[in-house]
Amino acid sequence: MTLLLTPRLRLEPLEDRHFDALHRLNSDPVVMRYITGRPDTPEDTQSMIDRVKARWSEFGYSWWGFVRQDNGDLIGTGCIQHLNRNPAEPLETGWRLRQDAWGVGYASEAARHMVGWAFKTLKPELICAVCQPENTPSSGVMERLGMSFTGTGRWYDMDCKRYDITSAQWAASAAKTRYDAEA
Repeated sequence: MTLLLTPRLRLEPLEDRHFDALHRLNSDPVVMRYITGRPDTPEDTQSMIDRVKARWSEFGYSWWGFVRQDNGDLIGTGCIQHLNRNPAEPLETGWRLRQDAWGVGYASEAARHMVGWAFKTLKPELICAVCQPENTPSSGVMERLGMSFTGTGRWYDMDCKRYDITSAQWAASAAKTRYDAEA
């Protein structure tokens, strides 16, 4: 399983040892508002960990925990996975953060490294991301990654905006230049 390092974070594949911190994150109704629309139960959190571990075994990528290097706190999670959890769909990146970690660049930093790793290692033609139309902080992260809005659709039982970036667009992006400098 792949460990990624950013200037401030260690991205660790999610495992059982992350349960307590992950459940604190996923049981916050404000964090989950644009993800599932409801806080997770302990059973939901364990089910997510089990699903993620199986995907790491099957695909070699899935969800990471975002752990601050300075204090060891898990402040968020993010992924490279197939859109709508369907292997026939393109790769997708996504993230969620604790409220106290919002607005200081952690999502952009982690997303840049997940996307950079995916283009370098997995070599997809494109990577997408989706968010609910009202989730302007996430669409801002997508735009900072160099992604372009490509339309709306229904994914994860929600109406979402979709953003894409091709491998050629990534290669020419400011986000890749910054990723290369940080990696």
